[in-house]
Amino acid sequence: MSTVSFKNSAFEVREDLVDAHKGAWECISTAGTWLTGERRVAVAAETRKARERASCAEAREALSPGSVKISNTTLGLLTDAEVEVIHRVVCDPGRLSELWSQSIIGMGLSEGEYVEIIGLISMVMILDTCTLGLGLSDLDLPEPKIGVPTQYVPPGSKKNAAWLPTVEPGDTVEEDGPMYPSPKAGYILRGLSAVPQTLRDYWAMANIHYTPGQFVYQFDRSIRAITRPQMELIAARVSALHQCAY
Repeated sequence: MSTVSFKNSAFEVREDLVDAHKGAWECISTAGTWLTGERRVAVAAETRKARERASCAEAREALSPGSVKISNTTLGLLTDAEVEVIHRVVCDPGRLSELWSQSIIGMGLSEGEYVEIIGLISMVMILDTCTLGLGLSDLDLPEPKIGVPTQYVPPGSKKNAAWLPTVEPGDTVEEDGPMYPSPKAGYILRGLSAVPQTLRDYWAMANIHYTPGQFVYQFDRSIRAITRPQMELIAARVSALHQCAY
């Protein structure tokens, strides 16, 4: 397991949250479906780098996000297309488009690699934001583990309402492994479904930071230290600040 400790925080941290962070960093350092452990840790490192670069603010302010040149300094660990995805998603997600996503695929990035990278970016951003909120510095990145990506493609994966293929709840097969909490799973739950393991890794971590799927529609019940209305008020404010249209 990765070394995760929140003992220096001024806040009392739930044990399941500590375990979720340990598990998430372990997943990030392990070979996934399309990326090796080394490349997955490189995605995590580049996600942090994108967040800290002056070019990130420059991209947000630019009339056209494509006018800001993104340099690849990963020494061959990541391709230009992968670095482009990371920086655009971290720095200026509000102006992404289907045309842009297809241009990335045209640069040689597979749809599976694209989805896996999006999942990794999302995990790192949540993990680091939580750590920041606890008044702590970013944790050291884990050492990558040796392993071979599975390259599993779910047979039900096809392009539906999203820019890239997803798997409808009715199209899942046993080989996919568990994917959805309900046959009526919404689109937000299907977004990473073209890479089932990435979907599982993300939601295993995200549910601990928010609330598990089975409690989402129980608005009169809270399993956290604050009430559900308080949770939703904070979530709505954060979404507004980030211009999240969902």
